[in-house]
Amino acid sequence: MKIITICSSANFYKEVMALKQQLEELGYAVLVPATAQKMQASGDFDVASYKTWFGDANDYHKKAALMRGHFDEVAKADAVLIVNNEKHGVANYIGGNVLMEMALAFYQNKPIYLLNDIPSESAFEEEIIGLGSVPLGGDIQKLATSFPA
Repeated sequence: MKIITICSSANFYKEVMALKQQLEELGYAVLVPATAQKMQASGDFDVASYKTWFGDANDYHKKAALMRGHFDEVAKADAVLIVNNEKHGVANYIGGNVLMEMALAFYQNKPIYLLNDIPSESAFEEEIIGLGSVPLGGDIQKLATSFPA
């Protein structure tokens, strides 16, 4: 069974959990960020209640631990799926943290799939293309076709 690790902004974690279920139904094992799992369990998808480091700089160790933990999930995967929805008016948003996860996947020779298109307004468009990212145009079935479970 192939393992897909989903990476995304925390703003998209509700959709991440729905995609996890869809991918599992297609036969994949799916790894998601720890905070996405917490949000699902509590039913609270309000990002602000989890990012405590914005209110207390002493909590940045929590951010670091979450980053390391998800890097471990990327390392376990056969491929990564980037959920890049619209955020703050930016189409196909990919932030710094997700870009780092993509770079790790690239370094480990793992396929990188973007749920949506390549973000043309991103300062990182060149890097995202250079990583060999495969846009799915919002169609998860394209992942199943090009990377069968």
